[in-house]
Amino acid sequence: MIRTDIHDMDFPEYLATIAAFTDDELIPAEPEMVREGEVPARILHRMAELGLFGISIPREYGGLGWSMEQQVRLTLEFTRASCVYRSRFSTVIGLCSQAILDHGTDEQRAAMLPAMAAGERVTAFALTEPQAGSDAFSLQTTAERDGDAYVLYGEKRFITNAAWADWFIVFARTDPSVQGAPGVSAILVDAHTDGVRTALPDQMNGHAEGPVGEIYLDGVRVSTDAVIGGAEGQGLPVALRGINHARLHVAATCVGQATRMLEETVAYVSGREQFGGPLADLGAVQSDLGESFAEVEAARALTLECARAFDTGAIPRHQISAAKLFASETASRVGDRCVQLLGGVGIVGDHPVPRMWRDVRALRIYEGSSPVHRRNLAKAMVRSVHTDGALPDTYRVIRGG
Repeated sequence: MIRTDIHDMDFPEYLATIAAFTDDELIPAEPEMVREGEVPARILHRMAELGLFGISIPREYGGLGWSMEQQVRLTLEFTRASCVYRSRFSTVIGLCSQAILDHGTDEQRAAMLPAMAAGERVTAFALTEPQAGSDAFSLQTTAERDGDAYVLYGEKRFITNAAWADWFIVFARTDPSVQGAPGVSAILVDAHTDGVRTALPDQMNGHAEGPVGEIYLDGVRVSTDAVIGGAEGQGLPVALRGINHARLHVAATCVGQATRMLEETVAYVSGREQFGGPLADLGAVQSDLGESFAEVEAARALTLECARAFDTGAIPRHQISAAKLFASETASRVGDRCVQLLGGVGIVGDHPVPRMWRDVRALRIYEGSSPVHRRNLAKAMVRSVHTDGALPDTYRVIRGG
């Protein structure tokens, strides 16, 4: 029986608890989740009970307050199970809680964070729109000032937890005269407010049990106190704080998923007899497995190093971008090799690897698509070498004076 007095545990004990939860409850429940088309209610209850909604939220607000390195190590464990499980609390621990923690008012932190940490108030990060994806601050959602309130109109798309969230952080243009990010504010919106409507897609190609959704805002009226930080035009720093946190969690998720796919595939090829012996004895199979292992370990090391740098105080945003890019591309490559090694089992039947392969493909798009990360990293490299003679977030010693 897993202990649930989680606030009394030190980190090694808590990590072991989450590893056991993954092996004993999350992975065995995957077939049920697929049949039902959603995460079972009892699993959601257990995730809340075990504190997974609060791993990044300080203890003063009822969370567990683990460091970024500790959060990454936890993610490496619980994402050996389907990454759909993680999606149900990912927007709480990353995108939303960190934005509120760093940029919210004292009143906003006190009102939101304890309920979020307990899993009682699920939040969603409503940034993307039909015409504003990678170019996020071309968004068209508006928040018009009307006395002591804002009135919101707009549409949000591809929003994780849109259908289950109790509250949204909505990014809206509060100053239509200012183009780009400076005219955008982040606003807390109760999902049950009049004028809010959500919808789920007819089909998901991956993450079918945890679909993203759409949010429609039609004359939604909220108090001016709902602006995060209490000041207009602060949408960009609010978004970046949550996004950088979430990107590192996505990188760790990719490593966890790739680890599980490799373990499942090694078990299969070790037991599958062909040409007079196990598939695992064939050189071509060994080559794919060995290369995959090396890539996964490289992604793991980069992700953990980013987490350690994060914990020093300065957010290593270029390293995080590189980690998210490399880990997500690695997970897809590994998944593709694993499906190939499974042969027909990778195409027909209920083996977990092909399902996970479909799921990880989306992670090359979530939190910034791979082409956007490549572009942004290249631009940062050119700028940094021109200015400092070295790459951004470099380990080089930069000579002063």
